[in-house]
Amino acid sequence: MSEADSGEPDVRRAVVLDYLAHGLSDDGRPQYAKSPAGYAVGIEDFQLYQVAFDENERLTIGSEVVVEPPAERDIVTEAHRVEYGDLSSGAQSELEYVVQDLVEEHEQRFVDFYNDAQPITLRLHQLNLLPGIGKKLRNSILDERKRKPFESFEELSDRVSGLHDPDEILVERILEELRDDDLKYQTFVGRREGEQDQNQA
Repeated sequence: MSEADSGEPDVRRAVVLDYLAHGLSDDGRPQYAKSPAGYAVGIEDFQLYQVAFDENERLTIGSEVVVEPPAERDIVTEAHRVEYGDLSSGAQSELEYVVQDLVEEHEQRFVDFYNDAQPITLRLHQLNLLPGIGKKLRNSILDERKRKPFESFEELSDRVSGLHDPDEILVERILEELRDDDLKYQTFVGRREGEQDQNQA
């Protein structure tokens, strides 16, 4: 049963990418009026946030925080969505590692992308959006998953010849979606688990 069905609030969590104890550099307020700030990336949908933190909390990069809804926040006092270009350079360089960790931690969800990916148009398949996956590799994945769904990244590599780093390929695609907001198809960014199959355009 999903959170929406159970009447529980729809809580969105994020991982801290950068923690600026003295607030944002472009915050024109005097130092005493600034609260600690930073950037975070959503755990499920990879949305990027600029956040303000409770000044009594000490945080480290990699901490998990609640960004939505406001009533559920404990450490975060404000959060709003930003684009990749708005991140601090520290947050940008941390992003790749955090995305990599999230893909590994939620392996089943991302292995299921290979199991469940569908055609987007007559000529384009979701699998073709992944870097390095052309027609031949896509067909190998589709043939193999018909026989039996994949259960791990390791199994994907073993069963599909030519697919060496199925997890790295996903990380690369997620980063591409984060960095280029003009991409026509967003497969991971802005989509939560269970939303993958909805209209891609």
